[in-house]
Amino acid sequence: MKNVLYTGRPEDVEGRLEKEIACYDLLDSLGVSYTRVDHDFADTIEACEAVEQVLGEKICKNLFLCNRQKTNYYLLMMPGEKVFKTKDLSKQLGVARLSFASPEDMLRLLNITPGSVSVLGLMNDKENEVQLVIDKPVLEDEKFGCHPVINSSTLAISTKDLMEKILPAVHHEAILVELPEEAVEA
Repeated sequence: MKNVLYTGRPEDVEGRLEKEIACYDLLDSLGVSYTRVDHDFADTIEACEAVEQVLGEKICKNLFLCNRQKTNYYLLMMPGEKVFKTKDLSKQLGVARLSFASPEDMLRLLNITPGSVSVLGLMNDKENEVQLVIDKPVLEDEKFGCHPVINSSTLAISTKDLMEKILPAVHHEAILVELPEEAVEA
């Protein structure tokens, strides 16, 4: 059933993608508890608002970025309602020009397609080519919402479990940044 709150993985995984099931396997193997909502494809923050109501948690905005040379890749987690300006993040990371990475690079590095970007995709980045960047306000909430690498489900996961269990298990560390609430015009 759609738009119903469940605890843990789906009982019936028929019709679900292997990469989604791999997310549940990872979380279960780490002893990470989570709630889940299955829904129609939600590939924008606006589409996620109804899901947030059922989930009871804010869904993070996840952006997949790269430098101009396409030699450095970044996965940014930030509050969904916050406006993103590349110059604010570029300055904090010391990267001259950031832009959105291509769908091909997203698929190659994280096994994710546009609209499904999630911190859980880091489990597919075996060579650690993607740097996780977290806007500090995300860590202030007890839980956060994210997709299990497919945008027809959303999970609520403990922020503490992300930092203490998931990231160490996928061999990634986060760079913490503080993005402004509103971009200040220069």
